[in-house]
Amino acid sequence: MDTALQLRVQRYGWDRAAAHYDPGWRQALAPASEALLTQADLRPGERVLDVACGTGTLTLAALRAGCEVMASDLSQQMLAAAAQRVAEAGVAPPRWLRADAQALDRELGEGGFDVLLCGLGLMYMPDPERALAAMARCLRPGGRLLVSVWGERRDCAWAEVFPIVDRRVRSEVCPLFFRLGTGTALTQALRRTGFAAVCSRRVDAWLRYAGARSACDAVLAGGPVALAYARFERRTREAVQAEYLASIARWCDGAGYRLPGSFVVASGVRADSRTSDIRSER
Repeated sequence: MDTALQLRVQRYGWDRAAAHYDPGWRQALAPASEALLTQADLRPGERVLDVACGTGTLTLAALRAGCEVMASDLSQQMLAAAAQRVAEAGVAPPRWLRADAQALDRELGEGGFDVLLCGLGLMYMPDPERALAAMARCLRPGGRLLVSVWGERRDCAWAEVFPIVDRRVRSEVCPLFFRLGTGTALTQALRRTGFAAVCSRRVDAWLRYAGARSACDAVLAGGPVALAYARFERRTREAVQAEYLASIARWCDGAGYRLPGSFVVASGVRADSRTSDIRSER
């Protein structure tokens, strides 16, 4: 799939998923968000760019930390959901920007931010290293990047949703979804795109769903296959739901599900002539 088409599919897919995203994922993804924010150590007055902000979890945390925030996403509906969440929290809103993360430096210029956050968005970008290079240019020299991705496929119980959907419709939206969470792939990508002082940590968590409906809604209606799933006829949807529930049956816990998940959280500093220390922690 060419890049322009992939971006359109991602945009309209997340527009479709936005209404279902928070109910299905906010609590499930909390360990990854908390680990990234702990590592970020945000300080009042810092200029923060939240890339692929989704429904605004990291945006809201940065605002509450007293930072000057801009939040961007490819999906207009995700930005709308984030704006509503910020308004309900009663804090002053950030600046909002609908943009392709791979071209942020063209939108925003160079060196305008102290901190850049990207929580569980990098896997969806057609060219993650191009996006990281653009992010690096948005940071001042010495500025900090914090990024999280899903971990290895074998450690994420919901991962079978991709082949289940792909058997019904050709979809190459996320062909390398778990690549950056494998081995040292994420830290290597940061180094190749202009970051120093690179380190990473793995975060394991349990994704909890009260029952079959909430487990299916999160992954199918509120996740990366939402656009394809929305276009299936009723019988196909029912077959997909049944097959997905069979794939996670071993993690059924009474009436609900307790699914293992894994994330990788990494950080780096935009290198300048004074920055030479590069390290990796696995």
